Amino acid sequence: MKIPSDAQLMRIFIGESDQWHGRPLYEAIILKARETGIAGATMLRGLMGYGAASRIHTAKILRLSEDLPVIVEIVDGAEKLSAFLPLIEEMVHEGLVTLENVKVIVRVKSEE
Repeated sequence: MKIPSDAQLMRIFIGESDQWHGRPLYEAIILKARETGIAGATMLRGLMGYGAASRIHTAKILRLSEDLPVIVEIVDGAEKLSAFLPLIEEMVHEGLVTLENVKVIVRVKSEE
């Protein structure tokens, strides 16, 4: 899939324990992005963070959390991400979604 040089980055901030139809929400989002032809998506697991409730989630041994912060980053053109946003709004019940303009500098050729 080709990413335009003037693209957008969508970041979805959720919890690791969030679910969508019996599977982890981050997994469901990435699979849906692939199914709809989005150029790329990655899940990043955080070591510490907090959200709207200001409750700290951490991987420290003394405060082991089963709900660590997760960020799903999705990159593609503005039109594709605009079309994908309603699906995200349906799937994410608690979290934060941001969009920012990015400049794609290097494109790695796919082996497919």
